[in-house]
Amino acid sequence: MKIGIVGSMQFAEQMLEMKEKLAKNGHQAFLTDLHKGFHGKTDTEKEHLKLKQKYNNDAIREFWRAMQGADGILVLNYDKNGIKNYIGGNTFLEMGFAHVLNQKYFS
Repeated sequence: MKIGIVGSMQFAEQMLEMKEKLAKNGHQAFLTDLHKGFHGKTDTEKEHLKLKQKYNNDAIREFWRAMQGADGILVLNYDKNGIKNYIGGNTFLEMGFAHVLNQKYFS
């Protein structure tokens, strides 16, 4: 299956780990190319970078394009800021995209 990995960019490292696990199980997994800048950053630095990308790099449309032809998405909804199973605005939109594209979603 071709599976997009979505979630808070706060968890970019975990997203990359999951991509590798899915690949080992024969899946073609992908995540936004914007994840690269998040590795090794503090939570505060990640939050600033996330907002910059959201407004300057058209992050939502970038992932919409990547989702074309995928079979589904995997939502990594880890706890964040005291919220269990956190799903932010962008992740919610990406779940909606999967719905509109008739793709499966996994959590």
